[in-house]
Amino acid sequence: MSGQIPLLVVSRLGVTFLTLLIVSFVVFGATLLLPGDVVEILLGQAATPEAVAGLREAMHLDSPALVRYGQWLFGLLQGDLGVSYANNMPVADMVAGRLANTLRLAAATTIIAVPIALLLGITTAMYRGSLYDRVITTIVVSIVSVPEFLIATLAVLVFAVWLRWLPALSFTTDLSSFGQLLKAFAMPVITLSFVIAAQMIRMTRAAMIDALNMSYVEMAILKGASKTRVVLRHALPNSIGPIANAIALSLSYLLGGVIIVETIFNYPGVAKLMVDSVATRDLPLIQSCAMIFCVGFLTLTTVADIIAIVSNPRLRT
Repeated sequence: MSGQIPLLVVSRLGVTFLTLLIVSFVVFGATLLLPGDVVEILLGQAATPEAVAGLREAMHLDSPALVRYGQWLFGLLQGDLGVSYANNMPVADMVAGRLANTLRLAAATTIIAVPIALLLGITTAMYRGSLYDRVITTIVVSIVSVPEFLIATLAVLVFAVWLRWLPALSFTTDLSSFGQLLKAFAMPVITLSFVIAAQMIRMTRAAMIDALNMSYVEMAILKGASKTRVVLRHALPNSIGPIANAIALSLSYLLGGVIIVETIFNYPGVAKLMVDSVATRDLPLIQSCAMIFCVGFLTLTTVADIIAIVSNPRLRT
């Protein structure tokens, strides 16, 4: 049975690579459907037809779409993200600093949201039906029902306008002290942590309740095991797979929610760079940012699948 694990892991990685290939085709095709002509936007309304034709030929935009897709994909496999149309510089250089900022934001959100979500999700499952469970569940459902842009707006009103504790916009330059660093990351992290933790609490609670309803847990309770021992020694180890999926799905939500949060708080991350590139129809930059989000999402879900396979023998068959 243990020999099946490497084979299943390899098959999951193969499915991930195939999915990524399909996604790359969809991303490239979707960017071609954006309204407006890239060349005309770059040259302006006063451009002559000869100048438009010359620039289109220089940028290889006169080639068939499939040929351009093949060239772009071949470059991606070699680590070449192309050259920005609007800035005439390598996309990799433009993305590198922004990606570091986005990863810092995601790491700070993960460090805060994951422990809180796991603690509340597990304890509400332990004391399900109690006043504590009902209060936490009501708060979580209320947060889940509110979109992240509204949470961000409320955070700005409370902490920046009314209390004047934090700046309304996030600046990551000229941070000379730890206090300035906290102020720069506080608003985006608070917004994302609320959204991520709420989703994770619900899924963790559901996974733990399913485990606590199993017959082996009832047998442990009948033998006199304490509630803490039942949860930590019996239910939690058998819920690692579902909880890993809950964490992966919640963290993958960062890839979508971070676009709105970075835009509202003017945070200089990859999502903000992608939004700005859409305005200039900078196709290589849009495609690269979209692929970064897709790779992140597929990586999280693949890792969660592998953890579920390793932790649950039933999934190996």
